[in-house]
Amino acid sequence: MEQEVNIRIATAQDAAAVLDIYAPYVENTAITFEYTVPSVQEFERRISNTLQTYPYLVAEVAKEIVGYTYAGPYRERSAYQWAVEVSIYVKKTAKKMGIGKTLYQALETILNLQHISNLYACIADTDEEDPYLTKDSILFHQRLGYRQVGKFTQCGYKFNRWYNIIWMEKQIQVHTVPPENIKPFEEIRKTVETQYLP
Repeated sequence: MEQEVNIRIATAQDAAAVLDIYAPYVENTAITFEYTVPSVQEFERRISNTLQTYPYLVAEVAKEIVGYTYAGPYRERSAYQWAVEVSIYVKKTAKKMGIGKTLYQALETILNLQHISNLYACIADTDEEDPYLTKDSILFHQRLGYRQVGKFTQCGYKFNRWYNIIWMEKQIQVHTVPPENIKPFEEIRKTVETQYLP
């Protein structure tokens, strides 16, 4: 029997559990280009800073955090405010359970409420799969409606290898003129908690 996945808004107190998911990606993969696992305090800061403007969500199965996703600014200048960069990580032992899809669906619902129109995923890529990187993330995003819009060649160096970066895009709003004003996450948080998350 499949276990129920619960999606909720992250808190700074989740930092240690979220970091436990992220650390193996730093230490054993080229999925992230960080070399050193951040501290719990750094993750607390990242979660708190993100939640000022954008959603940061965790997925729980049997009250254990098994994945997380968040959005951040694509670029800082004002004209980019309707675009965000999205990130997602799922615990290795919880893959193939639909958790990533469920997290992204919840994230998109909230970003829609914020009037965000364009989502961008920056994904590590390799010409030949190796022990540190496969094409799984690219294929995952393709299945969820993202399309490749750019490629930076051999721009990241990790594990004595050069890796590419793929940019993938998904548009979730009609582009109106003028666009609707962006709503910071804190402005809609109560609505999200009462109407869109269990």
